[in-house]
Amino acid sequence: MKILVLGAAGMVGRKLVERLVRNHHLGGRVITALRLHDVVMPSAPAGMPFAVTCEESDFARTGEAERLISDRPDVIFHLAAIVSGEAEADFDKGYRINLDGTRMLFDAIRQVGDGYYPRVVFTSSIAAFGAPFPDAIGDEFLNAPLTSYGTQKVIGELLLADYTRRGIFDGIGIRLPTICVRPGAPNKAASGFFSNICREPLAGKEAVLPVSEDVRHWHASPRSAVQFLVHAAAIDGAMVGPRRNLTMPGLSCTVGEQIAALRRVGGEKVVARIRREPDAFIQRVVAGWPRNFDPQRALSLGFRAEATFDEILRVHIEDELGGVIS
Repeated sequence: MKILVLGAAGMVGRKLVERLVRNHHLGGRVITALRLHDVVMPSAPAGMPFAVTCEESDFARTGEAERLISDRPDVIFHLAAIVSGEAEADFDKGYRINLDGTRMLFDAIRQVGDGYYPRVVFTSSIAAFGAPFPDAIGDEFLNAPLTSYGTQKVIGELLLADYTRRGIFDGIGIRLPTICVRPGAPNKAASGFFSNICREPLAGKEAVLPVSEDVRHWHASPRSAVQFLVHAAAIDGAMVGPRRNLTMPGLSCTVGEQIAALRRVGGEKVVARIRREPDAFIQRVVAGWPRNFDPQRALSLGFRAEATFDEILRVHIEDELGGVIS
């Protein structure tokens, strides 16, 4: 099996690659080659048990998608995107990468023809939904995003479903919760503070909280995000049916509940490192985000996530901090 990972240098992409290398197989099939791509050079984990190619380029450039699928990968993980805050700040860049790049990729697969029929796993977002919200967003709720990023993702979902309906590829779209706790440095995502107020204090650093503690949001760990991707790559498309985009499971909690979990797991000294500093822009963006879901379709298909924020914190401590809190 040959696999292409677009967005392989990002946090979720790196963790997905590590998982694929560790398992050596996907959906019962042995992995024979892995192609990693991003706008910055991705790196391959040590001890690769199969052939690996690492590439750096702009995947939304004309002709690039055709080149990237030239060896006909069996599975394509499409994680390439610019994040919510950047897509909102730079209208043209957001549409060029998140929409035009996706359309170019899908159409490059169509142009191959000749029986080529890969599984395409597309990472969408809960930004696909916009207010006003019910208490919990179910599988029948309207896709009406209130940001450019969410709009770009919804269009990608529609393209994925239509190209799958036309028999061009076998697509599965997964709407990811906000991934928390994200390791590494803060990024330009408007949701970054959800991770910052946990990651930095657990590492002995100060963090800024730009919103009130009653803000509620939908979360899952990086470990769960990777499992979503792996499961989506291997699931029987007939079980999914024609509605190919799924809201992933997660955990709904307030910022105050996050901090309470941080206190239970790390103690008062960790919580004391959070500094309140309201940010009107972040507050406006967050006000339009969904807060809670009832993802019955995904649960019935075997997707799973954490049940408590304490679990999410412990995943971060185990996977990123070696079990040690500063």
